[in-house]
Amino acid sequence: QVQLVVTGGGLVQAGGSLRLSCAAAGRTFSNYHMAWFRQAPGKEREFVAAISRSGSMKLYADSVKGRFTISRDNAKNAVYLQMNSLKPDDTAVYYCATGPSVTSKVASYDSWGQGTQVTVSS
Repeated sequence: QVQLVVTGGGLVQAGGSLRLSCAAAGRTFSNYHMAWFRQAPGKEREFVAAISRSGSMKLYADSVKGRFTISRDNAKNAVYLQMNSLKPDDTAVYYCATGPSVTSKVASYDSWGQGTQVTVSS
């Protein structure tokens, strides 16, 4: 199993930007597909973005396409989520996760980071 630590959340005004980082320790990071999910209060956890082991394949939720960018650096054992043009609806706890495929399905991911709060004020 891989241990994941998420950093980079915070409070930002609408239209602003944040960059989340997820550092991995344990097994070989480059063996894992990675993803970001988020969960707002009273709502189910939802898919944000995913990236393949090599970084060649990326998948985004429609709600973040064109605003968020997922990337990874296998040499640093890290995956990132650059979030631009943030909206109040983006307010949530953001999690990173590892899984066996590049998919939007929550149940497909088996290791999760602790989450970081992102709050976007209007």
